[in-house]
Amino acid sequence: MIIIVDKPPAMTSHQVVAKIRHAFPRKIKIGHTGTLDPICTGVLPILTDADTTLSDLLPSDKSYRASFLLGLKTDTQDITGTVLSRQNTDIPLTSVEEALMYFRGKIMQIPPMYSAVKVNGEKLYKLAREGKTIERKPRQIEIYSAELCGYDEQKGYYIDVSCSKGTYIRTLCSDIGDYLGVGACMTSLRRTASNGFYEKDAHSLDEVISFAEKGSLSDISVDSEIPFMDLNEVFLPSDGAKYYLNGGIIGSTRVKEEMSIGAQYRVKSPDGCFLGLGVCTELGLKSIWLRYR
Repeated sequence: MIIIVDKPPAMTSHQVVAKIRHAFPRKIKIGHTGTLDPICTGVLPILTDADTTLSDLLPSDKSYRASFLLGLKTDTQDITGTVLSRQNTDIPLTSVEEALMYFRGKIMQIPPMYSAVKVNGEKLYKLAREGKTIERKPRQIEIYSAELCGYDEQKGYYIDVSCSKGTYIRTLCSDIGDYLGVGACMTSLRRTASNGFYEKDAHSLDEVISFAEKGSLSDISVDSEIPFMDLNEVFLPSDGAKYYLNGGIIGSTRVKEEMSIGAQYRVKSPDGCFLGLGVCTELGLKSIWLRYR
């Protein structure tokens, strides 16, 4: 099953998973698709049982709504950290919009010290808690869109961002402040989309726990085919489905649909049931994930 949780604030992704696991009436394999900072709320896909193996195959793009204050810098790059500097600013909205233009597209980003990124086998946040700062190599990310969408005296500027996997939004906010010459600190963050799922798919943690305790989590689950609807579908021949499900490769001439080598497909049974994901190789259609094991 895939359950989309609306992660509450002040909790880690691991704590969310632990609460759901504890509420489940039977032993269950369960995990999430990517860590969210405690300050962050919003879309957190939870995978259970056979669907846990989908984690690396799901679409990796994310979308967020964030807010940040200009003129305030902290050691964590968000409002939960220790203040490093503070200054009054008078930056016009047009300058913030111009700064956002600079950060769109493929850019290099240095991971923050307070992150789970490993350097020489050690997680950066553990070193940061020891008061250590080490050199980090910049990594390429992509900001597909970044739009200014509001302003609040307490939270500051609000932006909507769509980005690639591995993007740190608090670092983006900090970098925007540095670009404007005054520094910045992220004050709030909400993930609005992740791995092909959206806010409309999400349920509160309390609701998920309630359904888990009743053993009816499937009532609010999302079908594993949903995040892959942009892939073309391929129907197995009636005399080849069992062979395919047992690991066999189906020759390209044995399916009616045209396939391209290297492309991935939603694989369907002859009667249209979603069986999993496959990739077209030189030998034919090969399974990369089976829904039923």
